[in-house]
Amino acid sequence: MSSREGQMMSKLMWLSLLLIVVLCVGQAVTGFAETTCFQCHKRADFRGKVVHQPVAEDRCSACHSPHVAHFKGLLQKSGASFCYGCHKEQAAIFAQGIVHQPVRQGQCLTCHDVHASEANGLLKGRLAESCFACHKNLPSKFKHTHKPYAKGNCRACHWPHQSGNMQLLKSKPDELCLSCHKSDTVRQVHRNFPRGVSDCLSCHNPHGSDRKAMVRNVLHKPYKKGCAECHGQGKIGTETCLRCHETIKKEVLTLHSHLLEQEGCSCTACHSPHAGDTSSLLKGSQKQICRSCHKDTFNNYQDKLYIHTEPFDCKECHAVHGSSHLAMLKDGGNKTCSRCHETQGKFTHPIGEKVIDPRSGQIVTCVSCHNPMGTDFRYNLGLSGTKDLCIQCHRTY
Repeated sequence: MSSREGQMMSKLMWLSLLLIVVLCVGQAVTGFAETTCFQCHKRADFRGKVVHQPVAEDRCSACHSPHVAHFKGLLQKSGASFCYGCHKEQAAIFAQGIVHQPVRQGQCLTCHDVHASEANGLLKGRLAESCFACHKNLPSKFKHTHKPYAKGNCRACHWPHQSGNMQLLKSKPDELCLSCHKSDTVRQVHRNFPRGVSDCLSCHNPHGSDRKAMVRNVLHKPYKKGCAECHGQGKIGTETCLRCHETIKKEVLTLHSHLLEQEGCSCTACHSPHAGDTSSLLKGSQKQICRSCHKDTFNNYQDKLYIHTEPFDCKECHAVHGSSHLAMLKDGGNKTCSRCHETQGKFTHPIGEKVIDPRSGQIVTCVSCHNPMGTDFRYNLGLSGTKDLCIQCHRTY
C-alpha cells in the first residue's frame, strides 16, 4: 500500500469514527429529556395544541442548562436576546417603527408561553385576554360595541408587536375603517356631511360607545347645534376654533406656541372637532397624542434606567398650548422643578442669574446637571454624580 493510499485510509477511519460519535451523541441528546428531564418534570405540563419546537423535539438543553445557570429556570441567557437567537427575522422587524412596550422591553413572556399553549402563537390565553391583562383601562364592553372588539379579535385592527402607525394599527385609521365599512355605504350614511368621508375617529370610537353608531360620548357644543355653526362661516381652520376659545387663544399667542411654531400644527391635530371620550375632546390619550409628533423624544428616553415620570405625563411640566418659557414649560426651569422637588428648591447647588455654566455660558439651572426626561444615571443626572459630572465645570477638582 502506498503512502498516499495509507493517508486516505486514515482519513476515512477518522471520518467514520466522527460520524459514529455524532450519531451516538444525537441519540443521547434526543433521549435526554425522556430519560432525565421528565423523570421529575411532568410531560403533561409541556403538551398543548401548539408546542414550542425545541420542546416538541425534546431539546430542553437548547434553552436550559442541566446543572447550573446565572438565570432563573436554569436558562442559558435571559430576555428577548435569547428568543432572538432563533427568531432572527422577528428581531429585525421588531426594531422598526412603533414597537409594543413589552416587545421593546424584551418581555416576550408577558404574552407568550415558552413551552406549550392551547392558543396560536404560544399565547398564554386568548388574544384579548392577553391584551386586557395590561390594558385594564379599556371597558370590556359598551352599549354599542364594535364587532371585532366584542369578539376579542384585537388583531383585526392592531399588530401585536410593532407597526408603522400609532396605536399599532395595521394601516392608517381611515384606510382601516374603510377596508370593512365600504365607502359607498359610508357616504350614503354621511350624505349631509359637508366634506368627503375622512377622519373617522374624530367622531367614532373604534372600540365602542354608549351612543349609536359608536359616536363618542362627549359631543362638541357647536356640533350638537349642527354643522353650520362652524362650517357655515367660510374656510375652516385654527381661527374658527379660536373665535370661541378665547382662553386658549391667549395661550397659543405666547412667545413659545405649540400651534404657531410647529409647521402643520392645528387644533385638530390633537382635538376632535366633533366628539371625544373626554371633555377636552382629545383624539387619544395624552401620551399617544404627544408621541404622534414627538416620537424621537419618547424613543430616546423610554428605555433609560431612570425616567422622570412613567408614563410621560407631559402636561405636568409643559403648557400644552403655549408658554412664555422655553420648551413651553409652565414656569421657568428652576421653578418648574421646585414645584415638586421642594427640598431641592431650598437647598441646592448654586443656581440663578449670577451663576454661569462655563460649558455653555448660560445661567445654571436644574437642567444644567439633570436630564428632566430620562438618563442612565441616578437622580436623572447627565453623567455619573460621583465625579464625571462635577469635573465638567470644576476642572481642578
